[in-house]
Amino acid sequence: MNTLTLLHGSDQIVEMPQLLSGNEHNDYGRGFYCTELRDMAQEWACKNNTDDFVNQYTLNTDGMKILNLSDGTHTVLNWIALLLKNRTFKLTSSIAIDAREYLIEHFAVNTSSYDIIIGYRADDSYFQYAESFVENTLPLRSLNKALHLGKPGLQTVLISEKAFQKIKFVNAEPADKTVFYPKFVARDTKARQSYKSETAKSRAYRDDIFILDILREEMKNDDPRIQRILFE
Repeated sequence: MNTLTLLHGSDQIVEMPQLLSGNEHNDYGRGFYCTELRDMAQEWACKNNTDDFVNQYTLNTDGMKILNLSDGTHTVLNWIALLLKNRTFKLTSSIAIDAREYLIEHFAVNTSSYDIIIGYRADDSYFQYAESFVENTLPLRSLNKALHLGKPGLQTVLISEKAFQKIKFVNAEPADKTVFYPKFVARDTKARQSYKSETAKSRAYRDDIFILDILREEMKNDDPRIQRILFE
């Protein structure tokens, strides 16, 4: 039996997660958002500078269909395409609006047949990366590097009734804001510093790709120019 231990940071104890109670405008749509990393769950629990809870669960994944966006077969563009599909973006230019439609059409993974999604969590700093990329102000190499330097947390998201039927509550532990809120802030600050550093360097990238290049050249997911930058 394949069993995951999942953790969910929250302002309340959640003994019976419900699919329909999830926000459809989260990173990967409606679902129950967890992590396998205890320190990440503790930071997320205290992100509003309050003493909250880390809920622990077990999940039997036998027979589950899992989409793992960090398995090496998917890229940051697949991640951004799903964000654009689910999250609310304030896109201010015609390029960004066209980019949203193009990325969703050509890079978004169809998640309807999956039970679980594993992928980056788009905290404020990482959401800013995505916005800057579709606004044509951050090139692909900088986007990819900044994400890896900042080390955004991986989240495991239950998105089907089948998955919700198999998750089992174990316990809930308090999370101390005096310990974990400063860690949350430090992680976010590091991500913002990475962003600024990569943005400053981006002017020198003569062989990089911007979203406008992807639109003009009608690049697809398997385009060798994209693969070269993302896997160099």
